[in-house]
Amino acid sequence: MDVLSSLWLGLGIAMQPNNLMFCFAGVFIGTLVGVLPGIGPVAAMSLLLPITFNVTPESGIIMLAGIYYGSMYGGSTTSILVNIPGEAASVITCLDGYQMARQGRAGPALGMAAMGSFIAGTLAVVGLMFMAPTMAAFAVKFGPAEYFSLMALGLTILVWLSQGSVIKALVMACLGVVLGLIGIDSITAAPRMTFGQLELLDGLGLVPIVMGLFGIAEILANLEQKLDRHIFEANLKGLMPTREDWKRSAGPIWRGTILGFLLGILPGGGAVISSFLSYVLEKKLSKHPEEFGKGAI
Repeated sequence: MDVLSSLWLGLGIAMQPNNLMFCFAGVFIGTLVGVLPGIGPVAAMSLLLPITFNVTPESGIIMLAGIYYGSMYGGSTTSILVNIPGEAASVITCLDGYQMARQGRAGPALGMAAMGSFIAGTLAVVGLMFMAPTMAAFAVKFGPAEYFSLMALGLTILVWLSQGSVIKALVMACLGVVLGLIGIDSITAAPRMTFGQLELLDGLGLVPIVMGLFGIAEILANLEQKLDRHIFEANLKGLMPTREDWKRSAGPIWRGTILGFLLGILPGGGAVISSFLSYVLEKKLSKHPEEFGKGAI
């Protein structure tokens, strides 16, 4: 009963008009920032933190939460429309979201991304309220062996998702591991592969690398096409998905919610691993796996 009374008190504070205004402002600003490639949720919250200094702690937390959620969704916009992920977790959205946009279904793709994010985020927050103590005790027991297995699984999934030569995929995965080693060691604090450059002490940013791989690759692919150049027109009028879209997406939303919730509890997991694992899971369970990568909602 203490939990329920505390939640009821928190809901009453959050539903105050001034806090709702701060929530709207945070989501609006976060969505605008999320559309800009290279500025993720963490950077957006860091840059906008000073504007919360003159408000109450509750309003500041609500606004920062709005900035985070808005920025997370804003990254999907550029992934779907221009094939450039706004932040690392939106990389997997490029595979089918951009293909849907090329087919004239950018509206349903954006709408389903918003609906799926809202449903999963809401259920995850509610679940976290009741299960936080139990899940925290489990997360602490997650040791180096478990983390190594999780990362090995992630690299295996990357190779499995790649199209073409498996050898090339393995080489690129190993190259990614080597690039990830650049910076200061998190345990010994010793610099690794920085070559005396202060700029490399923080390591290589994931978002600039991802933007380069996806954005520059798309530009070069367009430059290779010497004939039939045209800009496709994205239909953004029908943002609400159809009943068939909901029917096909209901299962993935529920499974993605559970998978993301469990992996999000683990420290250091993040949304990147969750999104890749969710994509692979749906491809395995789907009756039409050949549609993946070609515009499957």
